[in-house]
This record gives sequence, structure tokens and C-alpha cells, in this order.
Amino acid sequence: MKISFPSIVIALAALLFFVVRTPVRTVAAESGGTLSGTVKFEGTPPKPTKIDMSFDPNCAKAHPTPPTTEEVVTGAGGGLANVVVYVADGLANQTFQPPTQPVVLEQKGCVYVPHVIALQANQKLDVVNSDLTTHNIHPSPANNREWNMTQPHAVPIEQTFAREEVAIPVKCNVHPWMKGYIAVLKHPYFAVTDKSGHFEVKDLPPGTYTINAWQEKFGVQTQKVTVTAGQSANLEFVFKQ
Repeated sequence: MKISFPSIVIALAALLFFVVRTPVRTVAAESGGTLSGTVKFEGTPPKPTKIDMSFDPNCAKAHPTPPTTEEVVTGAGGGLANVVVYVADGLANQTFQPPTQPVVLEQKGCVYVPHVIALQANQKLDVVNSDLTTHNIHPSPANNREWNMTQPHAVPIEQTFAREEVAIPVKCNVHPWMKGYIAVLKHPYFAVTDKSGHFEVKDLPPGTYTINAWQEKFGVQTQKVTVTAGQSANLEFVFKQ
């Protein structure tokens, strides 16, 4: 049977259209499981301390009511915010490319927003100064390069951290009340709890893992969990004074 050239062109075009329109599936996403849960504080949480920002009027006028420290932030039901939950062991020697999307740390109202951030090693960190004053951002790592940079309003800073470290304290040398933390992981399987203490880690390959929960005042708790393909596993961490 003789096939004409136009017929071949039409067939190839149809095949190309099918390939382009067919969604690409990732094996990791299909075969992975989800780890979720909550981190709670049991008992009466310590009261936050009011911050005196009168040193810099630009900072003080950003807050109709005096801001407070964020060492311990709890929500409904005792949910504990700003806790880094991450895989501490179980991934063997796998290596992971850092995401192309940067993580943003904003200086707003002369506080760090968010108070605790987490990113992957060699992932870009964008530091933003949204205040009408000059800041001086100064992370003090133990396992990474230390840097200390002055940042005027609206002047961007971009940095990276090469090695895993949970967690790096950050301060401002101009405004001594400004404190935060940066957690650096060598893999993408981590989360920071929200105001309700909730966390979720998606697409975790099947296996048994050691999971750490780090909190700046209470330290680290550890649990074991087994993750099954396509299923959800749940953990609850409880910190006490």
C-alpha cells in the first residue's frame, strides 16, 4: 500500500500533538507518600516579651500595638508554630538538586518574616528590606560561611548556604531585638509548622525514617515513621516547658 507524503505529515503532526498535550508524570510523586501531623506545646506557654522599638521611630510606627518576641508561638489547641520538621535519617546517600524557586526572608516592621524559614542547601535565599530604615542582616552559622551585610530599603540581597545546618541564628546588628532562624537541609523533605502547629511533607519515597522536630527554645525531638507508597503517615510531637 502506498502512503502519500501528506498522510505521513498529518500522522506525525497528530503524534506530536498527543505527546505535547500528554502530562508528564514523575515517578517520585506517584510512588511517594505524605507525612503530616502536628507539633503541640503541653502546659502553659511562656508569655512573650514586649519589644521596645523606640530606638528607631521607623520601626515603632509600624506597630499600632507593641510587638512581642516569637520564641514560643502557640495557637488553638496548643499548636506550636515555627518548628522545623525534617527527615534526619533514612535517605541513604541520595543527592537532590535544589529548587530553582528562591526562599524569601522579609524584614518588615523591623522583624523577620517568617521568624523561621527552611530551605535546601544551595537554594537561593532572597532577603528583602521592606522597611524605610537600614538593616544589617547577620547569620551566624557553625557549618556554613558567615556573612554580615548592610541592607538599605528596597535593595535586594541574594545568598546561599552550601551545607546542611539546623538551624542558623540570624540577627540585625542595627536593631538588636531582630532575631530569626534559617534551617538548611540537604534534601527537600522538610516543613515548618504553621500557626496551628500543622506540618506536611509530600512525595516522600517509601521507607522508614527518623524524623526530627526542632524548636528554638525547646530543642529537638525524634520519632521513627514508616512511609508507604501513595499513603499518608501521621506524627504528633509534644513539647513541654
